[in-house]
Amino acid sequence: MTQKAAFNAEEWSTVVNAPALTAMLMIAASKGGTVRETVAIGKAYQSVREQHPGELMRAVLASPPGIDRATAPGGPEELRRAAPAQLRQALAILDNLATPEEVVEYKRFVYAVADTVARAHKEGGFLGFGGTQVSEHEQAALDEIAALFDAPPPSAPPAAD
Repeated sequence: MTQKAAFNAEEWSTVVNAPALTAMLMIAASKGGTVRETVAIGKAYQSVREQHPGELMRAVLASPPGIDRATAPGGPEELRRAAPAQLRQALAILDNLATPEEVVEYKRFVYAVADTVARAHKEGGFLGFGGTQVSEHEQAALDEIAALFDAPPPSAPPAAD
């Protein structure tokens, strides 16, 4: 079991802020539904809390994200670069310090947050009829997140052909 004390302040901040930046990426992926999607972030965090997470996830969930305006990405394009980069960095930190089970739990949490935000608001349609649950841009962001999770850890040697 990995404890918060295993991380320095910068590492911990990266691990705690990556899920929130990922959620912000999902909100920025499509126009509309910002309020519903923002509320969905809190619901996703609460849902994971209720699932009896491991010690490391409990610590992550108990630490509020610290994304301030001075360090937050400036717009959607910057967010599209910054969120995956921070998530990659958080995964590298966890690969070095956490158990494989804790890394999987973290990945599931981040994806659950992103997926919950993506599904919080129907895209398109009229007066609640029609439309799609997840927009094309949201699906592309979800696919990018999933691809990050499927990538080998940075310390792993490339596969031999």
